[in-house]
Amino acid sequence: MMFSWVKRLTVRHQMLSIALIFVFIAVLFPLSMDIFRLNLVGKYLTYAFVAVGLVLCWGYGGILSLGQGIFFGLGGYCMAMFLKLEASTVADTKIQTTPGIPDFMDWNQLTQLPSFWQPFHSFSFTLLAIIVVPTIFAYIIGIAMFKRRVGGVYFAIITQAISAIMTILIIGQQGYTGGINGITDLRTLLGWDIRTDHAKYILYYINAGCLLAVVLMSYFIINSKLGRLLVAIRDKEDRVRFSGYDVANIKTVIFCISAIFSSIGGALFTLQVGFMSPGFIGTAASIEMVIFCAVGGRLSILGAIYGTLLVNGAKSNISESLPEIWPFAMGALFIVVVLLFPKGLAGIYQDRIRPLFSRGLKTVSGQSVAQRQDGLAVAPVKDNVSER
Repeated sequence: MMFSWVKRLTVRHQMLSIALIFVFIAVLFPLSMDIFRLNLVGKYLTYAFVAVGLVLCWGYGGILSLGQGIFFGLGGYCMAMFLKLEASTVADTKIQTTPGIPDFMDWNQLTQLPSFWQPFHSFSFTLLAIIVVPTIFAYIIGIAMFKRRVGGVYFAIITQAISAIMTILIIGQQGYTGGINGITDLRTLLGWDIRTDHAKYILYYINAGCLLAVVLMSYFIINSKLGRLLVAIRDKEDRVRFSGYDVANIKTVIFCISAIFSSIGGALFTLQVGFMSPGFIGTAASIEMVIFCAVGGRLSILGAIYGTLLVNGAKSNISESLPEIWPFAMGALFIVVVLLFPKGLAGIYQDRIRPLFSRGLKTVSGQSVAQRQDGLAVAPVKDNVSER
């Protein structure tokens, strides 16, 4: 009876925490910012998709991926290919040597559109590719690694290496991918000009709506049996394996879900800023995404969003005045968070702030109510199968 009451209270806190952050995102930010700053916040929110995926993958599953930029870039490039083809009609490219193909292909002396670009004339296919392509890629990586029980730092290094390889491949195939400049000059989506202020407002709210859907899905996962298994695998992987579960398949599933979230963020990034380049796939970008998650709290869904907004806001403000200092500030921030606040902002909220508002809710069955997942609260770092 008491456990059921606590569970209902936990769900209520989760909903209130979600409502609070999205009041800021959907109401306060648009009312208090000009379109330039609001567009920056929209760009930051696309990174939050990656951070939320990392909470599931790293925080709950114990799978640290330093290559999430791969999936962010795959989603971004899928959307960019569709937008670029829409901007490369024969009428719009009549001054080219070969009209009807993207400008960078013409510069690289291609005379026809490559076959793998052809399906991206369809918007429906593009939306499907944003989900399917990163899922297949993540599945291949997951099966190849997890079936051989590759994990921990080795998995992190391998994903980082794959990220570097992908960057080199995209830059090297300039005629097909736009090279180091990426795919630029994206103007319309199904004939709708995405460069106007009105369009940027609409895209911002689409971005926020998609992020809300991802957050709700993430809470559903961590409150489900899959979420309990992830925590058990993180803390006692061998015990879960001996209990008859296929650990490799569970890890692959959550890795694929994390990849899908990152890909959706990449696609929305392309719409928000109007280009996509290999710089967002590289190791530096992927490590930054991990920092967003670590600062917010790798065990907190909403903490990842707060961390993303905080770090990127600081990055913009510092780099505007002292751009040469920002890389050192980013490194120092990561070190401080890891050493002093391993649970990130969520841990500070849980340990210092939340007790002030919930002194009456001390313990239930030997476990602090504040340790249960709600809003910025975090999952206990040590847990095992019997406790779950």
